Amino acid sequence: MAQPVPQLRVDLLTRAVPAVDVLVNTLGIFEPKPFVEITDADWHRFFDINVMSGVRLSRAYMKGMLARNWGRIIFISSESALNIPTEMIHYGTTKTAQLAISRGLAKLTRGTGVTVNSVLPGPTMSEGVETFVKDLARQGGDRDLHVRHGATRDDHLQRQQPRAEHAHLQHQAREHGRGAVPERTAAAGGAHLGDEDAEGREVSDLLHDPCRHVQDLHSHLTAR
Repeated sequence: MAQPVPQLRVDLLTRAVPAVDVLVNTLGIFEPKPFVEITDADWHRFFDINVMSGVRLSRAYMKGMLARNWGRIIFISSESALNIPTEMIHYGTTKTAQLAISRGLAKLTRGTGVTVNSVLPGPTMSEGVETFVKDLARQGGDRDLHVRHGATRDDHLQRQQPRAEHAHLQHQAREHGRGAVPERTAAAGGAHLGDEDAEGREVSDLLHDPCRHVQDLHSHLTAR
């Protein structure tokens, strides 16, 4: 039986690049759509791109990482994995699925030099998000939606999340335990509502210092 096209593409890639030290699964799509209008084809497309792309590549490269006893697998998920957007339920579902996969792989690699984690960023003012926000503004004229200093602020994008939902940021920057996953529902020893970091800042305050967390994350990923 012939292999499906996506797997054939992965096979071509792994033949060209047979080994990697760090795999970042960042491929993803999003699209606002009322739940009752999301077709089976939409669900399959979102799952295949957002979820199976990472599954296929992790499956292809993790064995080599384990053989070398060192490697990093990162899934770029989203805060929508925890706070499912009502206008993009299919998207949020795929982001939650990424957390489940990364958690399972982290358990498989426990005790080795390979770690598997998820990163859960919030909204970023990319070209696609800017178009998305303008579309929302056109659809709901009474929404308090505006763009200021390059940052998007409205009920949809901020959603007034509890501090516990941002715990993954502190956990991602500070957790060095083998096989730990930076998400509040599964990570042992993770931050909780009202927790403070080593400098006495609440977890929610860490959102305002993204550069520091990129540096901390880089140090963690490159630590041998």
